[in-house]
Amino acid sequence: MATNHRGFAAHFEFSLPKLSVSDGLAPTKKQRMCYSRVQLTTLSRISCCCSDTVLPIRRANGSGNSNEKKGENRRFESNNSLHRVRFLASHAMPFASAKYRFSSEQQKFYPRCTPRNSGPRSLDAPPTRDTGIANEKDWGISLLNENVHESGTNEDGSTWYRESGEDLGENGYWCRWTRMGGKSHDGSSEWVETWWEKSDWSGYKELGVEKSGRNAEGDSWWETWQELLHQDEWSNVARIEKTAHKQAKKGSENAGWYEKWWEKYDAKGWTEKGTHKYGRLNEQSWWEKWGEHYDGFGSVLKWTDKWAETEVGSKWGDKWEEKFFEGVGARQGETWHVSPSGERWSRTWGEEHFGNRKVHKYGKSTDGESWDLVVDEETYYEAEPHYGWADVVGDSSQLLSIKPRERPQGGVFPMLDFGS
Repeated sequence: MATNHRGFAAHFEFSLPKLSVSDGLAPTKKQRMCYSRVQLTTLSRISCCCSDTVLPIRRANGSGNSNEKKGENRRFESNNSLHRVRFLASHAMPFASAKYRFSSEQQKFYPRCTPRNSGPRSLDAPPTRDTGIANEKDWGISLLNENVHESGTNEDGSTWYRESGEDLGENGYWCRWTRMGGKSHDGSSEWVETWWEKSDWSGYKELGVEKSGRNAEGDSWWETWQELLHQDEWSNVARIEKTAHKQAKKGSENAGWYEKWWEKYDAKGWTEKGTHKYGRLNEQSWWEKWGEHYDGFGSVLKWTDKWAETEVGSKWGDKWEEKFFEGVGARQGETWHVSPSGERWSRTWGEEHFGNRKVHKYGKSTDGESWDLVVDEETYYEAEPHYGWADVVGDSSQLLSIKPRERPQGGVFPMLDFGS
């Protein structure tokens, strides 16, 4: 499929998957089962021969946002990419993405927010899949310091507008915002983008963007990004949270995708990250969910669940989970598929790590294979996030620089709700 001038078609250049299954073997003492996502596939040996943008299957390399370039990963790539129980940290492979370069004539024009009396030109295009949560510097948010309401018509007949203002509320609530947008001369394409920053007297701060658009081919998209600082109501510890929602829909066929990403950090080392994804291309649909949780005291929980299906009844998936604390923990997972006739195949596996170089490995499949043995192996897992509190503080300078409204003379106290 050719890429149009907005680059939208690049997201839908999919090929239908072909399912192939080969026999798997039970692990021997020399096999390091399940210590890497790649090694896990050696055991499971179920693969989908398709474009890597179609299904949420494993990929060996790629690029992502800056958080992920610091090491965030959903795979056990190799021993070198993991923490030993002795906490020997090393670099991890980034989470794969499907970035592409836009080939847009609009890049030759003005930036989205230009000086007054010249219209903003949209560089807007559908968001890119699998790129996680961007840092604030990537958005280039530049809010106007004055109330503005202006509009105009460009030489090609397209129209534009730009406006900005402030909203005030209780407990020192303050929101400064800028909104801009435009339409083509015939109304077949349209874009809108809004920037804002918020604060109140409780210490809450928020920075955000929302953008949407559609083009003459009927393609449409929507994306929102938020970054906020607040104080946890139970622990009173400062917390920074980042979220991103992205979706795009193809106008000429039954194709589209949606992603929700979130990251949460607090000053004591508690960290939570995750995503939910969904996509569809005509008769094929796929889903992916994963999460990470670090309690700041050495306890780690990670999980992934991926599956896909077609309208003819074929289904396949892969999931795993791990829990560790101070070298003791467990991993378990399953790979499965269902044929159009309803026949189901699956292989389940598990590991118990006792913290003394003893690992109990077990598993079975619907083919009749099974294994249950104890081996001498070191335990590897990520004991702490590669991107944590210090990193997110360093990347959130614009959020932290937001200044709250000045309190009036005489003292004003936060509004308290006692549920009366």
